[in-house]
Amino acid sequence: MRKILAYPLTVIYFIFFGLILVIFHPIQWFCFNVFGYQAHKKSVDALNYCLTYSLLLLGNRVSFRNKYKIATDKPCIVVANHQSMYDISPIIWNMRNHHPKFISKKELGKGIPSISYNLRHGGSALIDRKDRDQALKAIINLANYAKENNRSVVIFPEGTRSRDGKPKPFQTGGLKILLKKLPDAQVVPISINNSWKTLRYGKFPMGIGAHLTFDVHEPMGARDLPLEELIAKIETTISSNINY
Repeated sequence: MRKILAYPLTVIYFIFFGLILVIFHPIQWFCFNVFGYQAHKKSVDALNYCLTYSLLLLGNRVSFRNKYKIATDKPCIVVANHQSMYDISPIIWNMRNHHPKFISKKELGKGIPSISYNLRHGGSALIDRKDRDQALKAIINLANYAKENNRSVVIFPEGTRSRDGKPKPFQTGGLKILLKKLPDAQVVPISINNSWKTLRYGKFPMGIGAHLTFDVHEPMGARDLPLEELIAKIETTISSNINY
């Protein structure tokens, strides 16, 4: 019964999702080209607010739980597990005061209204997974940009999304670069639960009636522990709070 109900709700959701992307694309272009970074950022914040809460059309709820005061006068390295594309908008919206930028595969940099434009012009890094040198250079450039402009970087160290919620081992190369290049940054671990359920049936229909939760854990300093110990602690903190 749940899956049958998911079909018409998914059609309605896709219509609204597409409209959001199409409407915000020219808004982003105008803000970026006429008013610059700050106006563009506000348009991106509004876009991701709409994308986050459009999930309500599927009966999916989003809770972003953070009991910590995270300083805005220094960059953050936001580290999270990865379950679906629906991990991204809630982080952008709820971490908007920290100017989050993403490390994304280069394929997302074209062809998707609003999303591709923001990835190309909003300060994020587009990497070629088949070209290690290009990927490392892009991550280093992003770290330098974050340091110089007090931006934050979001990284999903698993490398690819978990299709059943079960955490994958961290691939630590990109995270190590960020920790080395941003020694004064705050590391903000986030455990994401139930995002994978939005795709439990595949791309169509979408999963309905899920409660997506984002639990922010106590921030750490990038120099609080030796590098390998710090990464192990981050991974344990995140994975031990994932339900699967």
